[in-house]
Amino acid sequence: MLTIFSPDHQFQDGNAELVRGHLVKPYERPQRAELIIKQVRQSALGQVEEPQDYGIAPIAKVHDPAFIDFLEQAWARWSDLGRTHDALPLCWPVRNLGQAPGQPPLQAPNRLPESIDGQLSYFSFDAGTPIIEGTWRAITASVNTAIEGAERLIKGEKAVFSLCRPPGHHAHRDFYGGYCFFNNAAIAAQYLLDRGCARVSILDVDYHHGNGTQALFYERGDVQFLSLHGDPKTEFPFFLGYGEETGHGPGLGHNHNFPMPAGTGWAAWLASLTQALERIADYAPDALIVSLGVDTYKDDPISAFTLDHDDYPELGALIAGVGRPTLFVMAGGYAIDAIGVNTVNVLSGFDSANAI
Repeated sequence: MLTIFSPDHQFQDGNAELVRGHLVKPYERPQRAELIIKQVRQSALGQVEEPQDYGIAPIAKVHDPAFIDFLEQAWARWSDLGRTHDALPLCWPVRNLGQAPGQPPLQAPNRLPESIDGQLSYFSFDAGTPIIEGTWRAITASVNTAIEGAERLIKGEKAVFSLCRPPGHHAHRDFYGGYCFFNNAAIAAQYLLDRGCARVSILDVDYHHGNGTQALFYERGDVQFLSLHGDPKTEFPFFLGYGEETGHGPGLGHNHNFPMPAGTGWAAWLASLTQALERIADYAPDALIVSLGVDTYKDDPISAFTLDHDDYPELGALIAGVGRPTLFVMAGGYAIDAIGVNTVNVLSGFDSANAI
């Protein structure tokens, strides 16, 4: 399997995220990608290549132009104030913030502040996703990595691994969070549609719900979204990912969530995966994108499923059974000692099943 990888991921290396009331070194760090690419090379999975630069146009097909401009300029505006530490938001436009007593809402969330502090708050949903000097370089490289994988599918590859970092599935059209700035999988899906695919499925197997991907395609019928994840009643990102969220308008029936409780192991997780794969088969996409999170692993520090090393090759083999051109886009996984092995186990399982 071909792997697409950019060393520019290393330029996103924040110093602080807010976790349970503490500022800590982010779990999402360059070491994650370096351990994965090391395992890819040691396992002789296949050729490794760097992506081309596809520019802003494919990003603008998915994300709001004002949001893109904000991310490009955020660090310069922050540092112009003499700030050398990570840029984190100050507050969020929450329910009824702009509503006076006895008066209708003032739609405060739609008022864009002028200051960098206000815009960091406006364009984000958590304080776990720091912006630093190298953020723009890293996030555009991550997008290029995803698009390059999609381009290779168009050119005839049966499967490609886009080792994206930072990840993307929490990013919405006009706000970032959950370590995600641009939605790599969504941008790749739109690119495939623009290049001739009529229908694309996105299977998200990360522990955390792909809220951004769901929101981007919730009212569309040309992208099917399926997510296996921790129950949002107790797990980040909390506010999307419930089973009754099935799409709206042209998208009705094309959004499928499989929330599961903490402690879920392989047998129960496999039951949800089986249902998801059946729905993909019914949808019959021209291509499949897998948001590949391996934070379902039993020792992941910010997740609560109990999958083990030996489960991941079977996951890859079952995805291969869909029989569609497949793009794996790297998402989460924060158990550093295991991330490379678990990721390559999925990809090797896919390749082995295809070789039979």
